[in-house]
Amino acid sequence: MSSFNDDEQNVPASNSSNNNNNGASAAAAAAGTNNTNKPTLSVAGKVQLSVYKNETAPLEENRQQILLELTGAASAGDRPGLDLVAVLAVSGSMDGEKLSKMKTAMLFVIKKLSNIDRLSVVSFSDGAARLCPLRFVTEASQKEFKALVDGLVARGGTNITDGLRTGLKVLAGRRLAGGRVVSVMLMSDGQQTTGDARNVDVGNVPVYTFGFGADHHDAALLDAVARKSMGGTFNYVQDGVNLSGPFSQLLAGLLTVVVQDLKLTVTPTQDEAVIEKVDPGSYPQQKAGESVTVSFGDLSSRRAGAAADPDAVKPEVQTELARRMHAAMIGEARAMADGNNLGDAKDKIVEAQNALEDILEQSSPVVDMLRTELQQLLRLMKSQEMYEKQGRAYALSSETSHARQRFAARGDVGEVRLFATPRMDKYLEQAKIFDDNPDAPLPSADDDVKEEIAANPLAPIAGPIAFYIQAAIKALQAIEMLVTAAAQP
Repeated sequence: MSSFNDDEQNVPASNSSNNNNNGASAAAAAAGTNNTNKPTLSVAGKVQLSVYKNETAPLEENRQQILLELTGAASAGDRPGLDLVAVLAVSGSMDGEKLSKMKTAMLFVIKKLSNIDRLSVVSFSDGAARLCPLRFVTEASQKEFKALVDGLVARGGTNITDGLRTGLKVLAGRRLAGGRVVSVMLMSDGQQTTGDARNVDVGNVPVYTFGFGADHHDAALLDAVARKSMGGTFNYVQDGVNLSGPFSQLLAGLLTVVVQDLKLTVTPTQDEAVIEKVDPGSYPQQKAGESVTVSFGDLSSRRAGAAADPDAVKPEVQTELARRMHAAMIGEARAMADGNNLGDAKDKIVEAQNALEDILEQSSPVVDMLRTELQQLLRLMKSQEMYEKQGRAYALSSETSHARQRFAARGDVGEVRLFATPRMDKYLEQAKIFDDNPDAPLPSADDDVKEEIAANPLAPIAGPIAFYIQAAIKALQAIEMLVTAAAQP
């Protein structure tokens, strides 16, 4: 696949004080400095690993289930720059309110990005067109991006394949690439009219898809494209919902990435344990000897990813196992409904509802959201027609959210907030205000960071400090063991 290679490389001058690893030279990054000679912060403490297990175990051989939870613990103030490609449908069915909502949502995105971020816009109908190369988002370029989006006109068919390929070509040809977060956000409201986007090789690029409206978009196709990518999710946006909300949730995650290409390796204690199974959802895993390595992609600040290692179970572990069983039952119900067995599908959802009552932690907000999710699915399975218009898309977005352990829109973005981060909550409120008055001032991503640091001045260093304190404690414990062993006759 050919690619573009005309991305903007010159970092805006005002950007240098805000960016520590997105300068124009790979040598500077390798040396641990940027073009202002500011030291690159260590990754130490950027990820917090929590282990939930039984502290005591019987002496005889036994099986235990352990929950490993990874949380982005660093401040987003030290985030890498973002290279975002927006791939937007402008087919004839987008004419009117849908196109207007998309333009407003894109204006929200444009205003939130800062000058360490780059944006490219691709539109598609019968074919695809790259409207601009990757460009840094400055005060001047924001006006040009807005003009491009305002000029979009709806006409023609829905060539999702060309749109996706064009967006990927923008990223494949980058000359400034090291240490930057990449993402494709693809929005469509229709059935593909040419080719099959499932066959497009997306490589390691996360692709986040948005299906807009109940009547026409191909939820199964958009879900398949997202699942094929590294960490992408499918987001269902029902009729009447403003796109700014769903777009804001994706943007909040991308603008708070604290660790890229995160991998977790689980190794059993020699001669004491055997790993029977690691369940990381839909994330890829590799075995090497007795160890298992899971690749999670990018991790956002305060977003948790969990790997369950399979009988007494701690409440946190029980809740996580129940969530995974809940997600599997949604998948089973969807398969039944897809086969026109709607009665069996509804019975499966009721079975999932009953299973939630066995969870010990009934006060957990997670349990409340799981209940809401099932109630909505039952409502959307009142008839086969309603299921095919809305229920399938809702179920698919739920499944991809659970499998990725990332937030995804399920019709709207307000009811089920599973895996939402504090920044997502903030951006959702900002998006609601923005939809009412797009001309009102909107805080930039840099403004959001300043506000968060003002509220918690120690946030940027809390993670590293905790990391080094833990390392010091372990070192002292090791010294104590050596001294004790040496003192024994």
